Amino acid sequence: MTTYPAPRERHESELSLAQLCGDGARMAPHWVSPVSPAPAPVSPALIHGVVIPAASARLIAATAEYGG
Repeated sequence: MTTYPAPRERHESELSLAQLCGDGARMAPHWVSPVSPAPAPVSPALIHGVVIPAASARLIAATAEYGG
């Protein structure tokens, strides 16, 4: 005798991805963030205390996209 599992009840909290995307698209206009002014550029001479470990510098230097 073959038994088949009973179909699982679908709860309201279980939404499909399409439903979630649709809900998000409808909510997006309600969550508008204010536009902030762009930060002012800082002179490299004013940047102090930044330490980059040698291993990290070598890693970036070896990456063609960044350091070549």
